[in-house]
Amino acid sequence: MHLLKTWVKAPQLKNSDWLIIGECVKYINSDVLKEFSKDRVVLSVCPEAEGSLTYGKLASMIRSSNPRSIIVLTIDSSPHCFALHAAVNEALYIVKEKVPRKHYVLVDGHELVEISPNAIRVARYLYLVDKLVKKNPEVLEELEKHSLEYKVAREVGEEK
Repeated sequence: MHLLKTWVKAPQLKNSDWLIIGECVKYINSDVLKEFSKDRVVLSVCPEAEGSLTYGKLASMIRSSNPRSIIVLTIDSSPHCFALHAAVNEALYIVKEKVPRKHYVLVDGHELVEISPNAIRVARYLYLVDKLVKKNPEVLEELEKHSLEYKVAREVGEEK
């Protein structure tokens, strides 16, 4: 089901386990999607295409349908997919509900990694991220393994 095109009180949402995915996950890694979809209502959305509408819609869906649990699964490194993780955190903040949830990303489309809700919260505060990078500069070596943008920045002399 497409998240933004689904009625907030759709019967299948009520007291069920939700899997919220970035739209591109189904094209990038269908095996992981198949595994995570078992016994869950799958809601797909592309924050790049739909923008900030996701926050309010999710809050309404949570309030109206009372999910048992929520799993978010996206592609790592996409700023748009990051917004989906942040939207789930924000929606739960808005409705002041405690819903068990887990956040996962697919690193380079393959490696499944669980991400804590606190990591998502910190990522919204760039000055904190900057402090962490300065304290742990070795993380840039890991970044270089995954980020084409970082590699190019280094090639053109933008980053040391």
